[in-house]
Parts: sequence; C-alpha cells; structure tokens
Amino acid sequence: MSFRTRAIALVTVTAATLATTGALLLAAPSAQAAPIPPGTPIEDTLFGMHVVDLQRGNWPTIPIGSIRLWDNDTTWSVLEPAPDQYNWDKLDAAVATAQQHDVNDILFVLAGTPAWATDDPTSGGAAGVLPGAAGMPRNIADWDDFVTQVVTRYKGRISAYQIWNEANLSTFSTGTPEEMAELTKHTYDIVKAIDPKATVVAPSTGTRLGGPFKKFYPKYLQELEKRGWPIDVWAVHTYPHSRGTPVDRANLAKTYLAMLESTNAPTKPIWDTENNFGLAGPGPTNPDQDITGPKAAQWTARTYLDALRLGFSRVYWYSWSPDLDLLGIQMNTGSVAAVALKTLESWITGATFQKCSTKGKVVTCGFKRNGKAFSLVWSEGKPTNVKVGAFSNKCELDGRCAPISRKKLKVIGPTYFQ
Repeated sequence: MSFRTRAIALVTVTAATLATTGALLLAAPSAQAAPIPPGTPIEDTLFGMHVVDLQRGNWPTIPIGSIRLWDNDTTWSVLEPAPDQYNWDKLDAAVATAQQHDVNDILFVLAGTPAWATDDPTSGGAAGVLPGAAGMPRNIADWDDFVTQVVTRYKGRISAYQIWNEANLSTFSTGTPEEMAELTKHTYDIVKAIDPKATVVAPSTGTRLGGPFKKFYPKYLQELEKRGWPIDVWAVHTYPHSRGTPVDRANLAKTYLAMLESTNAPTKPIWDTENNFGLAGPGPTNPDQDITGPKAAQWTARTYLDALRLGFSRVYWYSWSPDLDLLGIQMNTGSVAAVALKTLESWITGATFQKCSTKGKVVTCGFKRNGKAFSLVWSEGKPTNVKVGAFSNKCELDGRCAPISRKKLKVIGPTYFQ
C-alpha cells in the first residue's frame, strides 16, 4: 500500500546463561510455519527501505541494506510517456543515489501502464497512480518492449524486478489473475534472458482486505502454476488495520503462508515489500493512528524480528520521509523508529539466526556471533518478569546502556542485556 502524500526486550546471553534460563526456550508454536533456517546469516538486506525523493538525492541517515523503488516517479507511465519515447532521468538518479551510498540491492517495481497503452483509461487516479496506470497493457508486446528496455539499460545495476504493486487491489491494478500471471511469465523470461543473475519477485498482494486477497490471489497462484511458477521470490504486504499491532500483522502473514501451502506453491524466499502501522482503514471505523514514543520503537524492531520468525527474509519499511499524517510510525532523522532500527541492525547484522521460541507471551530468538550465543527476548503482552541470570549490562533501543544487578527484569520493550 503506497501513499504519495503523506518494549521488545532484547537480551544477549551466553550459552551458559541460556542453560540456566531454559524455561524461555520452548519449541516454536505450529503457527510459526516456516522460520528462517538455523544458521542463516543475518544480512543487511533484511533491512529494506522506501525512500521518498530518492530520485532527488534524498538518503536515510541510518544504515539500510536494500531499496525498493516505488513512489519515486519511476513507473512505466513516467518512464515511457509516449510510445518508444523514454525519459530515464529519474530512474537513473534513483539508482545512482543508492549506489553512491553503497546499496546495490535495488528492487524495481515494474508497474503503472501509460495512458497510451492501457486497456482501462478510467483506472488509477488515487494513491499516486496516474490515470489509466492501474489498467493492463492492451498489447502485451508494449509491456515486453518496456521490460526489455529497462533490464537492458540497468543490467548489473538493478538487482531485482517486481511485477506490479498490490496486484489484488483495484487502486493499483484492474487486471485479472490470468493477465497478471501472463505478465509475470513474460517478465521472468525477459529478465532471465538479459540478466540471468537478476531476481524476479512476484507481484505484492495486500492482505488487510480479506475479500480482495481471497478473491484474487488463489486464482493468480493457479495461473502461475500453469506457467511453471516463473518467479524467484514471493511477496506480500502485511499492513494490519489501523488499530492493529505486530500480532495482527503476524496473523496476516500466517494467512498468506497458509494460502501458499494450500495451493502447493513451491518453497521460495518471501519478502514483505511494504510495511508500517496505523494507516487508515479498512473503512471509516478505522481512522489513522499515530504510534509514537516507546511503542514506535518496539513495533519497528518487532517488524524485522518477527520476519525471521515467520520465514520472511526481507522487510521494506514504508517509508523514510518527512512526517506524513497517514503513516502511523514516522521514519526519519532522529525519530524513535529510526534510532531503534539502527540499534537493532547493529545487534543482529552479521550474526547467524538460530531459532525463536515462545512461552506464554515471552518470545526468545537465539543468535550467534563469533561462536558466542545470544538471544533477543520480548513480551507480546503486558510487561513480564524474566530471569536475567548473569547479565551485567543493560542497553535500550535508543542506545543507552547501564549496569544491572537484579536477578529478574520486567520485559516489554527493547532492552539489550549482556
């Protein structure tokens, strides 16, 4: 979902301490269907981002590992405003900005049919979608030419291509599941012929609106199977309803995973290619929510940690930008969310993931770095006492650290113990 306008406790422990606090380390519940495999290195690409005005040189003041180009004036309708007349300036600038900051993992969204090519001139016109841009190409040869031009120009520079944004929502697409599957197949074949190393990402699907998700996505998967499953990565958007929490977001993710399983979709990496909280909807009874203070820090960190529990290898936060009213958690210089994300990255990037376990509302995720085990622990409910064992130092998601001496600590939001 895109808009152009607009205390986890994290505990580091040694292997010996884990043995003394084994009550926290229980088998993961069956609802956590496909966690990231044990021993998986945590790469910085887990921490994806959308950046408003990237094409104008804007860049986050925190580390990020991957970029998704959406809402950057780089849709098909902008790049090719008339047949065979291309304007690459903004896409060139966006790619160059990312690479100037040593981020070479760039996901480009292929979407937004130009008015001259669309089969539905009345579509679009909302959420930054130009008139006609939600329609499908009347002639798929026009699509093939566009994809060929993009992949040829950016071979070795754009690392991944996603077919469409939220293909199940009429705001962004009025195409049928069959039409979207055909675009997917054409795109896969073109990308692999020109740039075999590039990754092809399935269309993202929104999950907060159960009706459009269940109506569109199973049929899309059926059509994709007929074409030999021509994708490298699955993609989903798990924005919960405006009052939703990380638990609600995780439940949407589990619904998505269940659908993949029910259709016998092949096992492939899964990326959450847009996420935030508090966005208005669905309906007038769910107005937008402002999520601030410690809760914003906690929910930001949990978004990425829960991804590991759910089996998602990336999350692209929406978005690094000035404060926008329609976004519940603001991500920009000095915001609590930005500080929390930077701190979390420093804790787990470069470590290897082991597993996550749950006891009651307390979640424990284990990691290793340089052969030493540590865990991140938080409560999904009210503050909960956990044993702190031999911990001697406490750090918060805002980076503050202090010595500790108590045997138990009340856990809710991000605290790091070592």
